[in-house]
Amino acid sequence: MSNVVSIVDVLEVQIDKMILKLADLETKNVDLINKIEIVQAIHKSQEIAFIDLKNKYNALKSANSFLGSDENKKETKLKINSLVREIDYCIAQLSS
Repeated sequence: MSNVVSIVDVLEVQIDKMILKLADLETKNVDLINKIEIVQAIHKSQEIAFIDLKNKYNALKSANSFLGSDENKKETKLKINSLVREIDYCIAQLSS
């Protein structure tokens, strides 16, 4: 009978350890979820900032081409031609 009691005691100790470990893991899991949310928010804001900077860069490239910069001249000419075609299309639609 004392053998069964000692086995039960050992099992109780192990269960208590497992319960403590589970609580610790649950706390760590909540902390990691919070960190993930923070990192995702930072990533989203950086992505928005990147898109904004990319748009500003493209506008600056176009402006430099208009000011006589030899860089990106071909790209600017293509963009102007595309805009002229769009305007011609709109005028044709209005004329119809």
